Amino acid sequence: MLPEGKKKDRVRFELVNNLVVMPVEVNGTTLSFLLDTGVNATILFGVSQQDSVELKNTNPLKIRGLGEGESIDALRSKNNKIKIGDAVDEDHTIFVIFEESLNLSPRMGLPVHGIIGYDFFKNFVIKTDYVSKTITFYDPLHYKRKVCRSCEVFDLTLFENKPYIDVFVSSQQKMKPTTLLIDSGSSDAIWLFDESSFISESPINYFNDFLGMGLSGNIFGKRTRLDKMNLGKFSLLDVNVAFPEKKAIEGVTFYEERNGSLGGDVLKRFTVVMDYPSKRIILRKNGKFSDPFYYNMSGLTVEHDGLVVVKDEKEILDDVLNINRDTDTNSSIRISTQKIFSIFLAPKFVVAEVRANSPAALAGIQKGDEIISINNKLAYRYKLHELVSLFSSKVGKIITMVIERQGAQAKVKFSLKKVI
Repeated sequence: MLPEGKKKDRVRFELVNNLVVMPVEVNGTTLSFLLDTGVNATILFGVSQQDSVELKNTNPLKIRGLGEGESIDALRSKNNKIKIGDAVDEDHTIFVIFEESLNLSPRMGLPVHGIIGYDFFKNFVIKTDYVSKTITFYDPLHYKRKVCRSCEVFDLTLFENKPYIDVFVSSQQKMKPTTLLIDSGSSDAIWLFDESSFISESPINYFNDFLGMGLSGNIFGKRTRLDKMNLGKFSLLDVNVAFPEKKAIEGVTFYEERNGSLGGDVLKRFTVVMDYPSKRIILRKNGKFSDPFYYNMSGLTVEHDGLVVVKDEKEILDDVLNINRDTDTNSSIRISTQKIFSIFLAPKFVVAEVRANSPAALAGIQKGDEIISINNKLAYRYKLHELVSLFSSKVGKIITMVIERQGAQAKVKFSLKKVI
């Protein structure tokens, strides 16, 4: 709820790889959470001792999520206070996972301590503005939908407190009705479970790839493109689509009508209003709507792997200019400089996955290689999401990297290659 008399509150967030990361206060400790409409409960993970989070009324259990692994151990903690901006839940249940492999921070490039979804947002109308990078919480009793001719309103189906939307996707040049989970916690555009109408072996129109991390492990699958997708009157063309392997979704209970998921690479093209109390979603296209859909053409998945000590050298001008004049009319000016050094800790980038037969793999890059520099720029001067953009830029772009493996450095070069 919001404080008495307050009708709305706005909170800023970071947009990283199409995902919304925002500050969430848990029992007085401020952490970073991923906004995930695809989950019901709030899940806490990746918390170190330095975070010192107080958890109340805990009991053990096992949970199962997407991924190729088994169920994992967790704790259920009740009666917690969750606060985002001025929006507060005084009696919130949190599921705590201690599985070390489930840590999104290295892949995101910034701390992520958990995911938060329906259980908190159900009491609000939530507007996510992907351009201004703000979330607005509205008291549903005072929320009035403005007349918007450029908007599209959809009814939501809520199953086990997860929102579903009906769209149309192109299959063999026919538009096919499709029910998708609205999943802001997925950085992809669309996931579909049935590949039979979309994947071709002759000619091959897909490639195998790492799709992401689930609660129960890594998820692999196939990637290709849809000719078209319609969300009401909005049409998106040449849309990326992924098909997770069946073993990654085995044992997970789904809404019977569900065909897949609608992720952040589509949602970021709209201002999204999730009206849970009225069971509807409102979409208004923004300036990103017509942006092309990119995918990683390098074949590399990169992550942070701790910190390294860096010695940085710079030249600066002396405070005094030494001006020497000879006996003739000509003059000479000598500007003195001096070198200064700074020593600091910088993020270390390593290769987490290499797609088979990709440009990076053919260039000899291997999983575990440390990246020293990219295109003559030291790796630590990049942010992780900048590397994602670099690897998804125009076809034919040359990538020159210096990598280190077992203490020896090597220079490799490859060009981005379109697969689909």
